[in-house]
Amino acid sequence: MPIVKKHTQKPNVTTRRAMLNEQASANSRNQQQQPENKQPADKVSCRQRSNWPSLAEAKKQGKKRMSANRRQSDEPAIKDQQLLDIYQIAISSSERPRLATGVVYDDRFLLHRCLWDPNYPECPERYLEVMKRIELEQLIDRCTFVRPRLATEEEVRLKHTQQHLETLKATRGSLDKVELEELSSRYDAIFIHPGSYETSLLSVGSTIALVETVCKGEIQNGMAVVRPPGHHAMTAEFNGYCFFNNVAIAAQHALDKLGLNRILIVDWDVHHGQGTQRMFYSDPRVLYFSIHRYEHGTFWPNLRESDFDYIGSGEGEGFNFNVPLNAIGMENADYLAIWHQLLLPVATEFNPELIIVSAGYDAAFGCPEGMMNITPAFYAHLLSPLLSLAQGRVAVVLEGGYCLESLAEASMHTLKTLLGDPCCKLADKLTPPCTSIRETILNCIASHRSFWKSLQLNELYNVEDYNNVTPQENFHKLPEYRFEPAPPRSSDVRYETRNCYPIQSVEERKRIHERLVQLRQATDLSFPAERLCYVYDEAMLEHQNISDALHPECPARISSIYQRLTVDYQLAKRMKRVAPMPATQDELCLAHNRELVEQLHSLDGDATALNELAESYNSVYLHPKTYSSAAMAAGSVIQVVREVISGRSRAGLCIVRPPGHHAEPGEPHGFCIFNNVAVAARVALEQHNLKRVLIVDWDVHHGNGTQHIFEEDPRVLYISVHRYDNGTFFPRGTQGNYTMVGHGKGIGFTVNVPWNQKSMGDSEYMAAFTSVILPIAYEFDPELVLVSAGFDAAIG
Repeated sequence: MPIVKKHTQKPNVTTRRAMLNEQASANSRNQQQQPENKQPADKVSCRQRSNWPSLAEAKKQGKKRMSANRRQSDEPAIKDQQLLDIYQIAISSSERPRLATGVVYDDRFLLHRCLWDPNYPECPERYLEVMKRIELEQLIDRCTFVRPRLATEEEVRLKHTQQHLETLKATRGSLDKVELEELSSRYDAIFIHPGSYETSLLSVGSTIALVETVCKGEIQNGMAVVRPPGHHAMTAEFNGYCFFNNVAIAAQHALDKLGLNRILIVDWDVHHGQGTQRMFYSDPRVLYFSIHRYEHGTFWPNLRESDFDYIGSGEGEGFNFNVPLNAIGMENADYLAIWHQLLLPVATEFNPELIIVSAGYDAAFGCPEGMMNITPAFYAHLLSPLLSLAQGRVAVVLEGGYCLESLAEASMHTLKTLLGDPCCKLADKLTPPCTSIRETILNCIASHRSFWKSLQLNELYNVEDYNNVTPQENFHKLPEYRFEPAPPRSSDVRYETRNCYPIQSVEERKRIHERLVQLRQATDLSFPAERLCYVYDEAMLEHQNISDALHPECPARISSIYQRLTVDYQLAKRMKRVAPMPATQDELCLAHNRELVEQLHSLDGDATALNELAESYNSVYLHPKTYSSAAMAAGSVIQVVREVISGRSRAGLCIVRPPGHHAEPGEPHGFCIFNNVAVAARVALEQHNLKRVLIVDWDVHHGNGTQHIFEEDPRVLYISVHRYDNGTFFPRGTQGNYTMVGHGKGIGFTVNVPWNQKSMGDSEYMAAFTSVILPIAYEFDPELVLVSAGFDAAIG
């Protein structure tokens, strides 16, 4: 079909980057708003005194203001509120273990096959190879079996006409191969077998059974290994190997029978699921998100409606996402960009009650129909972030995938992810997203921007901007596509039923096999049996402010956490406890000056001397037990890091105090004595020979100490998300600004995300993670991730 592509510049179109002149003026405003007594470009000494209140006093004042505001807003409506039984919530949560992963399969799926073409790609071997691979990894034994069943005719009619159903039903048990092929030729890419009706009902019914079991809370999530696939099947037409639309029928069943109101369907099959799109095009209860090869309409199913600007209609406008891939050879990084810039922000905002994945694996490397380069292990990275949504209610339903090796391997990684296994390290380094996918993402943002707040991060250009800002090639120009309509298809037209699919040469199949073997050998499937370890010791309670019992950095901060984990929520019994051990002086000196370590080690009980020394620091108090508590905090973090690095536990939780991220190499600062995370990171680098460590700091205050310790070290990527207020929020100064990116060899390895106002919430933090933190973290490819987990950005 000929396509005329016309580029026009419209007012108010999205841009690839922020306006240069706006950025310059913003920088100028920020500089003007810096405190007069601060040095704009250099480090601010922690000993420098000012008229600013101390960190402790600022926190107390803020708490009083919030309490007053809460009383003022709550009192008029308190009679209309019901009191929550917090104790009962804790008890019920402690008795609620993680549910099992379900899997549904049935060997009757082997019956459906093409009688006249043994090389037809949608073949029984697809099911067989998937089952062999997941059984080889002993994944079936770890799953709960969901009993397959046939769908009823009433269920099929939820999305199909009676005539559609009767047409396939009439072929049941037919022995007339010629008649079956003739009927098949009336539909695009279809073969009909005497058992197709039964297997299609079984495919639909099994999908419904899985979705129903997930929604009723009998399993956490699950996978349906079914065929024939379904997402191309339309209301009254078989299409693209599909007879009944498994996912659409199951979604409608969940809406009608299970009371759901928000369902996200993620379709990562390389072909556009036009059947599913049409069935929910005007329904705002279903967000349909499809990523598919398109090539400006030249790739099957060759439909104009598969492009980015088909966004839904009526009440469903904005709830249909098409992400067209206009080039072949798309790689992991291209799909990752789609997830970070589009899917995850929108899915989080949509807040689904259920996620159904139309899981075709024909975008995987080696598939002749997709011609994409997604590695099989990467599907785990696509699925994993979706499991944090919809309370983990995710149903994965098999669609396409016609390279048997990559299909089986990708399906195995998918099921492992559903079971909670960690994502495998990718064998290949990520490449930058290609130009084509960047254009597609911007087109999708432009088309959906008015419907989703999460897509409104970038400002819009207007005509004046376009005329006055150079270079103009940096502007995103929203394309307009004009298709010549295809002539109506005559009912006499017949489709090919044999040799109607791409064929790979022997040499090409050999190359693909060798590459897949290489990827499989480079992928480590092992992981520690212990999911989570933790450390806690009462010695860290001894550090306290003798002269101020209301000081916010108090022992109750960690004792209350320990109470919640051990008594209230009973989580500790599901974790491995690591024996604490204080850090040695040599370990502390990996991040701190030896003079400081020895000075703090020599502290005695002289209250006057302690107060005088504490007064020389910024927002620090000292106690005779400060050194032992702080050494125990740093040492406990080291113990957990060693537990994780050694492969004994997958992850760890450090319930420690005093905190650490403000502590500088030469002095305590901001409640912090020793920089626990920095010391542990240095242990990982120097004693365990790690090459890349990522530190994510989401404490509401900038971790000035951690930044200074690693700002010249390219082995450590430090990313901080913090309140900044143009340099007026603690620890104050310009070091927390986005312009601070490191020094020397460490340039680019410091990333600051400064908030210049208060009240940042979930949506802002989600934007920071998807737009900045996750893309950079994936490119850095860390061997260890440390989180400086301050919770002072939380509500309250």
